[in-house]
Amino acid sequence: QVQLVESGGGLVQAGDSLRLSCAASGRTFSDYDMAWFRQPSGKEREFVAVISWSRSNKYYADSVKGRFTIARDNARNTVSLQMNSLKPEDTAVYYCAAKFYYIGGLTAVGQYAYWGQGTQVTISS
Repeated sequence: QVQLVESGGGLVQAGDSLRLSCAASGRTFSDYDMAWFRQPSGKEREFVAVISWSRSNKYYADSVKGRFTIARDNARNTVSLQMNSLKPEDTAVYYCAAKFYYIGGLTAVGQYAYWGQGTQVTISS
């Protein structure tokens, strides 16, 4: 198993930047594809970004492409999400998630077995 703890959320204005971090502990971090999801209040959880175990593949939701950047440091067991040009519609609880690299797919909630507790990101207009 892997345990995930997010940090870095907060309240900022539209156009500002935030950087989320997720610290992993437990099994070998490099065995996992790592992703960020978000869940706006009253809505379903949605895919934001994913980075493969080898760091060779990154994918983003269309809504964040060009504004968000996902990265991982396998030596430090961390994954980050740099969020720039934030918009009010980015307001949500953001979750870090992990799945074993050999589990197929990258963007569906159900493919991920391990989740952090979430961190609130609020963007004011």
